Amino acid sequence: MKSVLLLVLLLAACKRPDPAPETTTVSDEGACRSLLFEGQRFTICRDPAASLEVHVAGKDNRPYRSFAALEHVLGPRAAKVRFAVNAGMFDDDGRPIGLAIAEGKELKPLNKRTNGGGNFHLQPNGVFLVRADGRAEVVTTGAYRANPSIRFATQSGPMLVIDGKVNPRFSRDGSSQYVRNGVGVDGAGVTVVAISDTPVSFGRFARLFAGPLGCRNALYLDGSVSSLWDPANARMDSLSAIGPMLVAFAS
Repeated sequence: MKSVLLLVLLLAACKRPDPAPETTTVSDEGACRSLLFEGQRFTICRDPAASLEVHVAGKDNRPYRSFAALEHVLGPRAAKVRFAVNAGMFDDDGRPIGLAIAEGKELKPLNKRTNGGGNFHLQPNGVFLVRADGRAEVVTTGAYRANPSIRFATQSGPMLVIDGKVNPRFSRDGSSQYVRNGVGVDGAGVTVVAISDTPVSFGRFARLFAGPLGCRNALYLDGSVSSLWDPANARMDSLSAIGPMLVAFAS
């Protein structure tokens, strides 16, 4: 009888744990949540208030390079930051290599090169923009049209999702895997930012935006240096120097 009881206890101890839920809450407050997709975890931040800004450099024209520096420059306004991520690729000095618009001022013109190296030139690349009325959009570089209504913009690449479809240049789950982040706009017009918790392929990352995040168009922001500032969860990544930043503020 004792041996039977021991066997039952051993089997119970070896029982596979229940699968993790598709969505779990990181915090009861804040804009960011954890999402399990295809066996990998991602942090998803949403900005329904359309309060997004692109920050590139301070008044001295020097790139911030870190969230800590941005927090310092923002001063009291830093208390209103809901989340921030690195937003677009940059040169050795931290300056954007593609279009950058802040407060309606073009800091860097649209980069139309199609034959350069690196992910930025993997076609098609694109632009994330916010208009003066708060509407956010993701468009391909080819479809981008300058307009006075554009208050903030950042260019990066490649596009992850184009008109509801995953970029056909991606394999389903390729060998190039990094911690990556990107941005899209869902069917309700809400800006959705995602950063992977572990290295992920382009294909899986794009399916995340096209699938559960419901974005018809989404743009890759960067990999390996991908960083998040999530004040509600006391997270401020500082592993790498970064360039342009996308910042969501509470109204």
